[in-house]
Amino acid sequence: MFRRKIEDQLKLWKANLKINKKAFVLKGLRQVGKTFIVNKFAKENYKHVIYINFKVEIDMKSCFKGNLNVDELIKNISAKKAGCLFIPFETVLIFDEIQECSGARAALKPLVEDGRFDVIATGSLLGIRGYNLKYSGGVSIGFEHVCYMKPMDFEEFLWAKGIKEDIIEYLKKCFDNKEIISESIHTSLLRYFKEYICVGGMPSVVNVFIKTNDFNQVRIEQRDILEGFKDDFAKHLDENESEKVDKELLARINRVFDSIPSQLAKENKKFMISKIDKKSSIQKYEAAIQWLVDYGLICLCYNLSIPESPLEGNKINNIFKIYLCDSGLLVALLDEETAGEILLNDLGIYKGAIYENIIADAFSKNFKPLYYFSKDSGLEIDFITKYQKEITLVEVKAKNGNTKSAKEVLSNKIKYPEVNKLIRLKECNIGETNNILTIPYYMAFLI
Repeated sequence: MFRRKIEDQLKLWKANLKINKKAFVLKGLRQVGKTFIVNKFAKENYKHVIYINFKVEIDMKSCFKGNLNVDELIKNISAKKAGCLFIPFETVLIFDEIQECSGARAALKPLVEDGRFDVIATGSLLGIRGYNLKYSGGVSIGFEHVCYMKPMDFEEFLWAKGIKEDIIEYLKKCFDNKEIISESIHTSLLRYFKEYICVGGMPSVVNVFIKTNDFNQVRIEQRDILEGFKDDFAKHLDENESEKVDKELLARINRVFDSIPSQLAKENKKFMISKIDKKSSIQKYEAAIQWLVDYGLICLCYNLSIPESPLEGNKINNIFKIYLCDSGLLVALLDEETAGEILLNDLGIYKGAIYENIIADAFSKNFKPLYYFSKDSGLEIDFITKYQKEITLVEVKAKNGNTKSAKEVLSNKIKYPEVNKLIRLKECNIGETNNILTIPYYMAFLI
C-alpha cells in the first residue's frame, strides 16, 4: 500500500537477531497500518508466514492455554490452522492484536528461547494499562523489542503522493544549510502540507484522498475511523478474557475527547476540567486522559516551571495542553467547511489551534516530548524543544504575529540562561537572523 518508516526498524531487528534474539512487538493506534506492514515485511523476508489475529480468530486462544513448550504450541496451532508450515529458520509467526490473548504474550519467551522461529506481534490496545487482567506475570522482560507506529508523517504523505526522493532530499539540504527553497517547490509543498493537515496520516484516509481527491469522501472515512475508536473507549478484558466496558470511565473519556476542539480554540489552550465538569478536579479525570494517551489518540504538552535542562524534570504534571495525534482527525471533528477554509487560507478562530496541533503532531511522530512555557503575566511560548542539543523556543504563527514572549525570554539571560535559539514556523520561506530561524510549516518534521 504505502511505504512506511517502521519498515527500517523491522529490517534492523531482523539483521540483529543472530546477536540479540527477541520478538518484535509493534504497538500503535488502531488503523495506522500495523497489520499491513508486518505482513508485507514477513512475505518479503520469510518463506513461510503463520498469521493469527486474536481479535478475529478467537478460537485460536485455546492453543496457548497452560504452560506449553514450543513443540506443543506447534502441534496446537497446526491442528487448528490448515496449511501451517513450521520450517525452522524459514518461518515467522505473526500474532496480531496480541493484547487479546495473554497466553500468546506469555509464549513469546519460550519461542524466543527456542530460536527456531521468529516472532512479530502487534497490538492496538497493548499500551493500555490493565487492558487484559490476565497479563499480570505474563510479560517476560528482555524477550521483546518494542516499537511504536504512528499515523503517517508529512514525509510519508509525500511518498504516498509520489513526490520524488530527490525533492525531499533537496528540502532536507535546504533545511540543513538554511538555504532559500526554490519558489516553485515552496509553493507546491505549502499546498501539499495544507492537504496533509486536512487528510492527516491514517493510511485508509490517505488512500481515499490519493484515489479520489474528494474531501467529502475523506471526511466520511475519517469519521468512520473516529467511530471505531469510540467503540474501543474504556474497554478491557476480564480474567476470562471476555470484553467489558467501564461505563463510568467511558463517560469521562468521551467528555475529555469531545472537549478537545473547544479547548484548543481558547486563547489559552491549557486543558481546563472546568470546561467539561465545573464541579470536578483534574484528579477525577486522570484515568480518562491517560487512557486516551495510552491508546495513542492524544498527546500531552506540559507546561514548564522554567525552560532549563532537564526539561522533563521541570514539567508541571497537572498543567498541560491536549493535542490530537492526527491533524486530519481534528479537522474531521470541526465544521464541514474546515478543509476548504484551510486550503483557501480562510480559517477563523480555529486557525491557531489547527496549526499548533499539526506541529505538536510532527514533534510527537519524531518521538519528541512536548513542552510549552506559560506564565501568569501573559508570557507564553508555544513549544520548548531540544534542537541541535540546545533548548530551543518554537513559535507557530498562524498569522504574521509578533514573537514578543519569545524575544523577552531570549533577551533575559539572567532568568533564562540556557535559551539561545528561536524557531518560528510560518507560511514563508527559510530565513535566519542571528539566533532566530524562520521556516515554513512543512519543515516541522525535520526539527
